Amino acid sequence: MKVMDLHHSYRRRSVLRGIDFDLPHGALVGIVGENGAGKSTLLRILSGELRPCRGTVRHSGRFGYCPQHAVLNDAFTVRQHLEFFRTAFGLADLGHAEEAMDVLGFAEYADVRAGVLSGGTRQKLNLTLALMHRPQVLLLDEPYQGFDWDTYQRFWELAARLRDAGRSVLVVSHLAYDAERLDALWRLKDGTLQPVAPLAGAA
Repeated sequence: MKVMDLHHSYRRRSVLRGIDFDLPHGALVGIVGENGAGKSTLLRILSGELRPCRGTVRHSGRFGYCPQHAVLNDAFTVRQHLEFFRTAFGLADLGHAEEAMDVLGFAEYADVRAGVLSGGTRQKLNLTLALMHRPQVLLLDEPYQGFDWDTYQRFWELAARLRDAGRSVLVVSHLAYDAERLDALWRLKDGTLQPVAPLAGAA
């Protein structure tokens, strides 16, 4: 994914002021910033949900998007959500979704309605739905909110597996947890991206 000169404003408030970055294949990258810095706006633009005032985003291959707030139907079970998205994605089976459920440790909730799931388990389903079609680029907005320590560790193991399989993974958060797990880290401040830890080999 390549991002060039992104600008976005809400009325007179400028949120993004010329964002440029590359997300190469096989990279696990983080963007951090304070609440209100524009992180969710940036992700909505990267996912195609929001059109920027100026600038371009170029994707190569399928991408998955895990928004900060899970968009689930409380009347549907976990399995019904997976079947709905399987049909939408045109998948032959739920193999990859079941793998993600096993890694994240919530396979036993397959027949439980979303409305009675804990916040952490809802987030596991949210993440699984973004992963199940094997995207080449994965965009994650506060992906581990509500996770207990064990699931938090499982999340990073899963992210590393995706990176090692050649996928591009972008993790956006308000705090730089476990920055040493990342190949690169940027800070979103004053509408621009500032490198904290650049990609190895980058200028």
